[in-house]
Amino acid sequence: MWNLPPKTLLALILAGIAAPAYAADPAEKPFLAENAAAMGKMMDGMAPKPSGDVDKDFVAMMVPHHQGAIDMAQAELRHGHNEQLRRIAQEIIVEQQQEIAAMRLALGQPLPPSVASPDQAAATTMHKDH
Repeated sequence: MWNLPPKTLLALILAGIAAPAYAADPAEKPFLAENAAAMGKMMDGMAPKPSGDVDKDFVAMMVPHHQGAIDMAQAELRHGHNEQLRRIAQEIIVEQQQEIAAMRLALGQPLPPSVASPDQAAATTMHKDH
């Protein structure tokens, strides 16, 4: 059922994230699985090899942290129903993307190409069809 490295799975269980998936309503399992994957990816990314440059290391740890928040917010948009929480999730995506860009710019790092999130692309397609 779980296809995560043991270290990541243990971290998620200890954090109380993975445990609810075992007892969850079947309809909630895709959301919980996406969040567990986002948390695992985030936790792994937040442990880079030190470079000897505090600023560079800070950004190297913070970018996966912010990306994890983006990934979790996208899962809320895909599966959530509460309109207030969906708006908050949209704000999280925008704010976290801006912070990632600001940190990379502060170090003179290139920015990734600007692309719509999967949910934004799907919403654009839906609106064009109607």
